Amino acid sequence: MKPRFRTQFLLFVVLCGFTVLNLTPVIWGFLTSIKQPVDAFSVPPKLIFTPTFEFHHQIWIEREFWRFLLNSVVISVGTVCISLPIATMSAYGLSRLQSTGSRVLLGGLLALRMFPQILLAIPFFMLGRMLDLIDTYWAMIAALVALNQPFTIWLMRSFFIEIPDELYESASLDGCTVWQEFRMVALPIVKPGLWVAALFSLLFAYNEFLFALVLTGPHTKTLPVAIAEYGGEDVNYWSLAAAAAIGIMLPIVVFMMVLQRHLVRGLAFGAVKG
Repeated sequence: MKPRFRTQFLLFVVLCGFTVLNLTPVIWGFLTSIKQPVDAFSVPPKLIFTPTFEFHHQIWIEREFWRFLLNSVVISVGTVCISLPIATMSAYGLSRLQSTGSRVLLGGLLALRMFPQILLAIPFFMLGRMLDLIDTYWAMIAALVALNQPFTIWLMRSFFIEIPDELYESASLDGCTVWQEFRMVALPIVKPGLWVAALFSLLFAYNEFLFALVLTGPHTKTLPVAIAEYGGEDVNYWSLAAAAAIGIMLPIVVFMMVLQRHLVRGLAFGAVKG
């Protein structure tokens, strides 16, 4: 066996093991969602059983979890639509500025992103209550945009700084304004990076639990909060929570499969240079 082939084979085996290890909780959750409680909690675990989609029907139709899914989608899409344009323009400006002020601002954004979210929950709640925005989409969207901006700006800046200065100089010689350089030169080049930033922003908003617990209510409750209401006092709740957890994954999985080509290009774009 050639050394190169042996190395590739070992790498393949390691990646397969890593994939199985990461997919085991997902597979176990799916099996739990289609098992009766007597089968789900049997010891040793039953691998041969009669599947049932009773809990999926109960969670999504009878208990109307589709409403919580709709709330999550509205908040997530709204966050992306507001956060991404602002972060993209900010990142472009910071990538063109090579001053002490810009570096200080970037450091401040990074420090803000590292700030514990639990300490920001109460101020956001007080502000939302003063503005009468509790249990509205705008409260969650505004909070998530504020929390998401530092990461999105840093991510988009990493894509903009890969653009050679010669392209901007050429566009300037052709008479392009700063806005035209941004719109006609920079944006088309970093388009794959926009998909990556959009995905991470969407995942961040879609899976947010703490601020959704504090800022939402009966009318705007999201899926993570709704799933958390099913505790361990009834064994049936385990199967219901598993059915809801599998359902909450499907939109993201479909989204990533549809945009897989763009995401791969975007993730590779930032790794061209050191």
